[in-house]
Amino acid sequence: MSIDSAATITLAVLLVLALTAGLALSWDRLRIVWRALLAFAVVMSLAGTAALQLNRLTEAYPSWDSLAGATPDGPGLDEPDLDETVPPESHDSEPGQGRLVTYQVPGPASGMHMPMLVYLPAAYFDPAQQTVAFPVIEALHGYPGTPETWARRLDIAGHLDREIAAGRMAPTVVLLPYQTPDRLLDTECLDLTDGPKAETYVTRDVPAWALSHLRVRGEREAWGLIGYSAGAYCAMNLALKHPDRYSAAAALSGLAGPGIKVGDQSENTTNDIAWRLRHLPAPDVALWIGWAADEKNARLGSQQVVEAARPPLTVETAVVAHGGHSHATWRQMEAPALDWLSARLARPAVPVGTAGR
Repeated sequence: MSIDSAATITLAVLLVLALTAGLALSWDRLRIVWRALLAFAVVMSLAGTAALQLNRLTEAYPSWDSLAGATPDGPGLDEPDLDETVPPESHDSEPGQGRLVTYQVPGPASGMHMPMLVYLPAAYFDPAQQTVAFPVIEALHGYPGTPETWARRLDIAGHLDREIAAGRMAPTVVLLPYQTPDRLLDTECLDLTDGPKAETYVTRDVPAWALSHLRVRGEREAWGLIGYSAGAYCAMNLALKHPDRYSAAAALSGLAGPGIKVGDQSENTTNDIAWRLRHLPAPDVALWIGWAADEKNARLGSQQVVEAARPPLTVETAVVAHGGHSHATWRQMEAPALDWLSARLARPAVPVGTAGR
């Protein structure tokens, strides 16, 4: 039984009800010390149930092992036989379906060594396309959260399968990296002065690993970013800071600033997107920015970015009427954002010099 399963939540609720009923029925027969202990048990079980439900929404701890501090293992660093590395909850290789595979990705530049989910489109396994290199999207999660949120709550593999099958997307490899080695530490995909070098990991180590182990294109025109919530800020900020690596980014309910202390005051300057756009030359990248009209913070933050944008930066916006800052909102925006990204990235292609091999 997984930590965020409906059965776990149901059992937790039943425990709360049982303890509460027991306390009410036996109140007059219990001594004061036992009343206090039972009341404490009710409060703790209620708090635990609330924590389980919050975790179910955020995927901060997708398994009991992760709650205990274990890091999920992936296959070795050499590209393995994919049939042996598809996790139990991944797609099987059915016609028209891609696969979600877990790899362990080292970070020689950042010092971070993390597992990473990778979506490989069905075309990746087509014998007729074994020399084809694919465009890449890095998908960044929110806080609290993990790449599992993309897989479970937002069904990114299902969205990708459908959009690619319908021809609205080109077959694309999607990388879903962790942005922090500590699930309780929010990095906002930045290099923290006294903490993890998440920006270096996401923008240097992850691309370097993908180029060495997967059939992906290396040009900036073939690389994009997408993120929701904190990951939306990450996507915009990293695209603006690394236009040599990324040509486009899609942000779902993002803010203009990181909302954390970096350690060098850059949260008020170069890592504040609106400040950067007002004070530094705008890069030649494209942004898709979406938000829910009834969610104040993301709406105001996104509008700050839109208002500060200037050429050669281009911005397109999309607004969902209702949904707030929620998975429901991001599911509505997910497919249009992915389609927009794919339309701006280079297509799958046989690298020069390899045709006919």
